[in-house]
Amino acid sequence: MAENKIITRVLASVQQLDAQTWNALLARQPTPTPFMRHEYLAAMEQSGSADAATGWVGRVITVWDGDELLAACPLYLKSHSYGEYVFDWAWARAYQQHGLPYYPKAIVAVPFTPVPGTRLLARSQPLRKALVQALQQWAEGEQLSSLHLLFGDAHDLQACHAAGWMQRSTVQFHWSNGIAAGGHPFLDFDDFLASLQQEKRKKIRQERRKVSEAGVRFKSLQGQEITASDWDFFYRCYERTYLEHGNPPYLTPEFFASMRASMPENWVMFIAERGSRPIACSLIAVSADQAVLSTLNQSEINANQAPTAINSKVAYGRYWGALERVDSLHFEACYYQPIAWCIANGYGRFEGGAQGEHKMARALLPMETPSAHWVAHPAFADAIARFLEREGEGMADYLQMLQTHSPLRQTKKLRS
Repeated sequence: MAENKIITRVLASVQQLDAQTWNALLARQPTPTPFMRHEYLAAMEQSGSADAATGWVGRVITVWDGDELLAACPLYLKSHSYGEYVFDWAWARAYQQHGLPYYPKAIVAVPFTPVPGTRLLARSQPLRKALVQALQQWAEGEQLSSLHLLFGDAHDLQACHAAGWMQRSTVQFHWSNGIAAGGHPFLDFDDFLASLQQEKRKKIRQERRKVSEAGVRFKSLQGQEITASDWDFFYRCYERTYLEHGNPPYLTPEFFASMRASMPENWVMFIAERGSRPIACSLIAVSADQAVLSTLNQSEINANQAPTAINSKVAYGRYWGALERVDSLHFEACYYQPIAWCIANGYGRFEGGAQGEHKMARALLPMETPSAHWVAHPAFADAIARFLEREGEGMADYLQMLQTHSPLRQTKKLRS
């Protein structure tokens, strides 16, 4: 392609792009997730969950060769740092103390969704680097304080590093199917328990027994099995849990209605019942690869793409809520039921979401989750770089400490 034909366009919304074009580009990526699908991002905006009124002003940075989309990423102008899960409140305070505005800033991320995966959609690594350059040039033109790429994959981080962006890591806790069994998937939940230390096995059995003895039973539903009334019940639980913590929920009922209509196969719901009455609910997302591939012509698939990038099966812990209190119900709904479902359905990984050392006792092991940061002000950039260097050393020590508390019978080396 002729280099002088490549142009950058900044769009006001992902809805200005055709869903099939966006999803086809997503399917080419090394680590696609359901949360980067056109339907998910559009629903965030259309539902009023992430829009200008809530402090998320959407943009899409795109790179084109004529009418052919070469690279793209979602971007949000932010007037606050809520819903990001990579915390920069101290940076904002430092700016304020020096009489400088930190907001608006810009983030390349999925709103309220701390799930690692590809953020910079591109047909090649050089085009991914070109997309980073376009992002930075746009941020400079808008005179923004900073630009942040959150929960990207290794290819994203490599492109950002080449542009001189600073790197940062946080920790999440993920469960792997068969991690302590030589890589062989677990046969059932008891087989999984056998991979744990005796103390951990006993604790999990005790917690599950408390829920069972309280008369609580679970049913799991996927895709079209989840009715409109099930979604309504889920939202009652979800909203109540947020309100009990003193905050309104980030996501609106309209968002979940859109998920039911546009991405049903990407959701699994676990409903807790006591007798015939539902009392609690948890919701996980799953990588329904065929939902992405159905929009992609086989001739469009990149011949160099590794098959595992498309065929890997991952589940993502997302939301939960309860209308009644039952001892250990949270653990059963959010960890044990999803893990048992993953084993039964051949899923290789269950990501438990942001933070939470208590997840280690349930065999979700620590994983580094990276981000990249560009700061416009030279003095602040230098100060933040020194801070990140110290923080990185502390993070390495923290991960090393966590290794000594592995619940597995045979400690495995942590993957980063």
